[in-house]
Amino acid sequence: MVTKVNLAEKYARISDRWSPKIVADLNDSHVLLAKVQGEFVWHAHADEDELFIVVAGQLTIQLRDGEVVLGPGEMAVVPKGVEHRPVARDEVQLMLIEPKVTRHTGDVESDRTVHRYERL
Repeated sequence: MVTKVNLAEKYARISDRWSPKIVADLNDSHVLLAKVQGEFVWHAHADEDELFIVVAGQLTIQLRDGEVVLGPGEMAVVPKGVEHRPVARDEVQLMLIEPKVTRHTGDVESDRTVHRYERL
């Protein structure tokens, strides 16, 4: 079965920040949408790379040795094991594609950690 996903409709249903929502499954991965604003926690994923796709807004991915700034239509992969912190001065709409086993905040437990993603 092939299902069309309207991203604008899905983003309109998201009211919280830093809490990705599942919009599709792709092999052993989730396709996630999130709205983010402010600073996230420093974290790393020991066994998985992390893909950030900016749909709207500007996201800075801080690294211990620099930063990467992404605008609409841009993406970056943070390799496994690399400590990073996403930061968004204004609201950003993100798409993430990551293995279903990926922990939201990697090796860090915080008040922002999501243990079970909601499906839109």
